[in-house]
Amino acid sequence: MLIRRETPGDVDAIRAVHAAAFASPDAPDATPVEATLVDALRADDGWLPALSLVATDPDGTVVGHVVCTRGWVAGRPVALGLGPLGVRPDRQHGGVGSALMHAVLAAADARDEPLVVLLGHPGYYPRFGFRPAVEHGVTPPVAAWGPQYFMARPLSAWDPSIRGEFAYAKPFRDL
Repeated sequence: MLIRRETPGDVDAIRAVHAAAFASPDAPDATPVEATLVDALRADDGWLPALSLVATDPDGTVVGHVVCTRGWVAGRPVALGLGPLGVRPDRQHGGVGSALMHAVLAAADARDEPLVVLLGHPGYYPRFGFRPAVEHGVTPPVAAWGPQYFMARPLSAWDPSIRGEFAYAKPFRDL
């Protein structure tokens, strides 16, 4: 497997990865929001091309994708919102998602980003250093998310003065 930046030729494959990864068994014909969210994020000012990564098989087939976009804490552009992270169902539980997470966190750290925030499963993301965001003084934009699912991971450029409510890029807010 290779982890690399997405290219224009990956757009359809990325959409297909998220459509498959987030498909609902109760509505198999419905398009999951994650499948179109990445397209909306690409068109947003918060898009950071260096932080949209794909995992490919040796033959070049895209099997996973992760993206971080600009986020704000207390109105300051000092954080990233991670997501979606998707892996094709036939490649899940094989390390693709972990490889993408390590790669995107390393890329964000290399850019001197101070903080990565996400809304995710508390059984998965703590292995990558994510803790409840409130432990870092960052609160969710939706109170119902609570500390269990709204998590943050400080990076090397972390500054403890970064405190306040987090805001995702506009396409997340429009969901």
